[in-house]
Amino acid sequence: MNDTNTNAYLKTKVMTASKEELRLMLIDGAIKFAQQALHGLETNDHEEVFAGFSQCRDIVLELINTIKPEHAPEVAKSVKDLYTFMYGELVKSSINRDPDILREVLSLLEYERETWVLTMSKVVEERNANGISNSYPMPTQTTPEQAHQPISFQA
Repeated sequence: MNDTNTNAYLKTKVMTASKEELRLMLIDGAIKFAQQALHGLETNDHEEVFAGFSQCRDIVLELINTIKPEHAPEVAKSVKDLYTFMYGELVKSSINRDPDILREVLSLLEYERETWVLTMSKVVEERNANGISNSYPMPTQTTPEQAHQPISFQA
C-alpha cells in the first residue's frame, strides 16, 4: 500500500473510530514508536531514535491530555500519573540513550494496551447484557507485533 492509500485508510479509520478505539490506536502508536526508538538505539540509527522518541512522547502527552476525571477521578489520577511517569522516563531514556529505561516504558505501554483491551471487552459485554448496540466491535487480544500494521501519523 502506498503512502497516499495508507494515509487515506488511517484517516478513515480515525474518523470512524469510537473514543475507545482512538485511545487504543494511540497506545498502539506509542508502542510502535517506542519499538522504533529501541531499534534505533540498538542499531545506532540516530534518525530512527529521534523519530521514535519524538513520536512516542507526543502520543503519551496526548494520552495524558485526553484523560477526563469526571466519572472516576481516582482512576483518572492514577492513569495520568502512570502516563506522566512514562513521559519522564522517555525523556530520561532519550537524553541518556538508555535502552533499558525504554524497555521498561515499552513494557508499561504493552501492559496498558492489554488492560485497555480488557476494559473495552468488558464495556462491550455490559452493553450487550443491557441490550445496547455496540459502537465498535469486540477488541481482540493480540500481541503488540500483531496489532501494528504499517501506518503513518503524518497528515
